Amino acid sequence: MTVNPEPENYEDSYLAAAYWGPRKESPEECARRAATFLSGLADHDPLLAHWNKIPKPRGRGRKTPLMPPDLTMLTDAFRRGVNREPGGPAIERLGLTVGAYNDGARQDYASLSICCGGYAEGMSNLCLLTLPSQGAGAERLFTAPVLSGALRSMVLAWDPDWAVAMSRTHQDLDDQGDRGDVWLGWVTYFARARGVVPPLPAPVRIEPVEDKGTLIVLTPERFTVSDPEHVALSRRVRDLLSRAGLLKPLQPRG
Repeated sequence: MTVNPEPENYEDSYLAAAYWGPRKESPEECARRAATFLSGLADHDPLLAHWNKIPKPRGRGRKTPLMPPDLTMLTDAFRRGVNREPGGPAIERLGLTVGAYNDGARQDYASLSICCGGYAEGMSNLCLLTLPSQGAGAERLFTAPVLSGALRSMVLAWDPDWAVAMSRTHQDLDDQGDRGDVWLGWVTYFARARGVVPPLPAPVRIEPVEDKGTLIVLTPERFTVSDPEHVALSRRVRDLLSRAGLLKPLQPRG
C-alpha cells in the first residue's frame, strides 16, 4: 500500500497545533499522552475518530490502526520513532516522532504529526493536526466549536505552552514581519504559566481550560482574512496580547 501523507491543495486548509518546549519523556509517557489525545479528538467529528500510523519507510507498509488507542502499540510506535543518523545510535534528546493519517476519502484527508519527549536546548515539541481543504467534512470541521474542541483535546493530553487553530491563509498573514514565535489564530490557547490574558474586545470569547490555561476564540463565525473587520480585530488582539507578554518565545519548564 502507498500512503500519500499530505493532500495536494493547501490553499484553504486549516491546521490545529500545540507546541511546548524541551521536556524529556519516555516512549511510555508519550504513548499515554497520545492515547488521551486520540480519545478526546474522536469526540468532535467522525473524520477525527479513525487514525492509522504512517509507516516507515514513509508511504510503504500495511495499515496500522491507532483507534481505539492501545498503549502497547503506541509505546512501540514512539520507540521506533526515535531520531537517529542512518545506521547510527538513537539521538534521544531530539525526541520521538509518530505520524498518522485518517480513513477519510481523498477530499476528507487529515494527518497528524507528533514529536514528543525532545529535550535538546531550544527544541520545540509539537502535535500538529492538518485538516482537509474542501468538501462536506471540511465544512463541518471549520467551526469554532470543533476547532476549540480539538485544541482542548491537545491541551489536556500534551500540556503545551501554547496552541493554535487557523487557516493557512491566516497563518501567512500573521507570520509577516518580526512577530515572535507565536501565531494568533482563530482559536488560540495560552498556558497559565505564560501569563494572564487581558480583557479583550467583543466578539472575542475567553474560556478556561480546566486549571491549565486559557482559550481565546476571535469570532463565533468563521474567521476569514478576506473580511477587513476580522483582520483588524486580529491585529488589535495581537497587540493587547503582546503588551501582556503572552507572545514571547517558548521557554523551558521545569
